[in-house]
Amino acid sequence: MNLTHLDDNQRPKMVDVSDKNPTTRIAIASGSIEMSSEAYNNIVGEANKKGPVLQTAVIAAIMGVKQTSTLIPMCHPLTLSGINCDVEELPELPGFKLTVTTKLTGQTGVEMEALTGVSIGLLTIYDMVKAIDKGMILHKIQLEEKSGGINGDYKR
Repeated sequence: MNLTHLDDNQRPKMVDVSDKNPTTRIAIASGSIEMSSEAYNNIVGEANKKGPVLQTAVIAAIMGVKQTSTLIPMCHPLTLSGINCDVEELPELPGFKLTVTTKLTGQTGVEMEALTGVSIGLLTIYDMVKAIDKGMILHKIQLEEKSGGINGDYKR
C-alpha cells in the first residue's frame, strides 16, 4: 500500500496538491456536549461568571478552524472563504450540538478544519462550565457532509 503522507524513504511529508484543479469545497461537521441540568441552565440563562458561553464557543470554533494547519501536522494552510457555526440547544440531553461549516475554493478539502472547529468549540463550552460540572461528555464529533474535490461528495 502506498501511503500519501510518506515519501519514498518512508519519511513523513505533506501531500503535494499543486497539480490539482481548484474547486469549491464545503465541509460540515458536528458534535455535541452532554452536561448536568445545572450547567445547562447556567448557560441558557446567561449566568456564567466567565461570560457568554455559547458566543465564546462560536468564536473559539472559528479560531480553531483557522488554526487547523498549526495543530494537525499534515494539514495544508488554507485560504478559507467562509466559516459558519450553529449552536442548537438540546434540553432533553441536556446539552448542546455544535455544527461548523467550512468553505473555500482550492486544491484540498476542508474536512479537518470543520472537525477541528467543532472540537475546539465544544472544549470551550467544557472549559467555561467545568466549575459546575466536570463530568460533561463530548459526543459524536463527526463529518456530516463534504462536497468538491476528486473524491466526490459525501453525506452521512
